[in-house]
Amino acid sequence: MQNKTRWADLFPDEFLKKQSEQSIIYLPLGICEPHGHISTFGLDTYKADYLCDESSRRFGGIVAPTLAYQIHEAGYHAPWLSEVLGEKPTYMTGMPPHVMLHFFMYQLRTFHNAGFKTAIVISGHSGGNQNDFRLAASIFGQVSDMKIFAFSDPELVESHYEGDHAGKYEISQSLYLRPETVNLNAINRMNDADSLGRFAQGEDALEATAEMGKDIIEKSLSFIENLIAEKHENQVIARKPMTYQVVEELYAQLLIRKNEWVTLQKYDFQNETPAESQWKSFERVIL
Repeated sequence: MQNKTRWADLFPDEFLKKQSEQSIIYLPLGICEPHGHISTFGLDTYKADYLCDESSRRFGGIVAPTLAYQIHEAGYHAPWLSEVLGEKPTYMTGMPPHVMLHFFMYQLRTFHNAGFKTAIVISGHSGGNQNDFRLAASIFGQVSDMKIFAFSDPELVESHYEGDHAGKYEISQSLYLRPETVNLNAINRMNDADSLGRFAQGEDALEATAEMGKDIIEKSLSFIENLIAEKHENQVIARKPMTYQVVEELYAQLLIRKNEWVTLQKYDFQNETPAESQWKSFERVIL
């Protein structure tokens, strides 16, 4: 295997060598969720994986195991799901925010204990979740000198493109990265009586092109390159291992600030989730 990027694929000596050359850990955050009948479920995961793997290949560093579960259903997700899915099954690897953010802090602990100087978190799932990861990271930073950056992929190109859901922005990336995961011939499948309906498909998906996808990806990588270039991370830090107790104390601080969690809120422009909807019970998470 040439130019290995993944923690899981490295022998110890390989790991230490790569880490000494560039002390950065990348964390891809994805999800499996509906993206219409035109796309496979893992679109968000493919984006995050590629951006992290390619950043490691081009700029150095190591890629942590992908987490293909993400915050969904709660807060602003509930009225959105009611609108784009209705009462259909989701086939989605969604997690409640308190579970996901708690686990995220333990992931950061792993990176801290392994001596990384910087962690770059790329989420292929966006909409507001990234703000809660940043809040958790800022609290973790009270006890760690590890720099932590967390972005959703549309934030990497926000001066050039507007993100969407299974529309021309996302489907273009799939056409470039994984064309076998796109079937634009199924664009009207949502109108068939035996289909799942719209299934969160974007209205402008037919405007997607591989050329646009390539430009989005390259601009995203340029953003990451500039972030890394500013930091010049090439130092492994020997730290005393952080205990579970420390992480639990940090998570307690995060819970105290749960009123700030974006994933527990509904956006002002959204309608209320209908009382009879299956999603209504997920709107407010009891912590």
